[in-house]
Amino acid sequence: MHKVFLGLGSNVGNKIENIKKAINLLQEKINNIEVAPFYVSKAVGYENQDDFVNTVLKGYTKLNPFELLEFTKQVEKQVGRIYRFHWGPREIDIDILFYDDLVINTEDLVIPHPRIQERDFVLIPLSDLEDGFIHPSLNLKIKELLEKLKDKSIMRRVN
Repeated sequence: MHKVFLGLGSNVGNKIENIKKAINLLQEKINNIEVAPFYVSKAVGYENQDDFVNTVLKGYTKLNPFELLEFTKQVEKQVGRIYRFHWGPREIDIDILFYDDLVINTEDLVIPHPRIQERDFVLIPLSDLEDGFIHPSLNLKIKELLEKLKDKSIMRRVN
């Protein structure tokens, strides 16, 4: 079994229900799921859109990284994700943040997530789950990455 961390976000429709539906669907191939509290944050990239609800989940899977990527894309479709434009609104967005301590950099898949150290909306819920996890390529604990984050936005915890 491989330890994985996934980031989930939604800013279209019933955001919390979209994320809960995705988590339920992810349980088909990810075991022992733990979910961080949900947080509200501003959109990144194209900022003229509704706020996001974000969380992180930790679980264990037998899928290899590419199978996991394909599975998360299927779950996004099942939840009803519609592609509008890059950085645009999303019913659900699922990112593979970490897969064990693996480092992958291909055209289709980059693990660890390439901008995780810049994103408080990922680091804060991730630290709620496991702040001692060590980023495999930066060799820093999640808690240390969060402390280094210079431009901390104000996020509101939903639950």
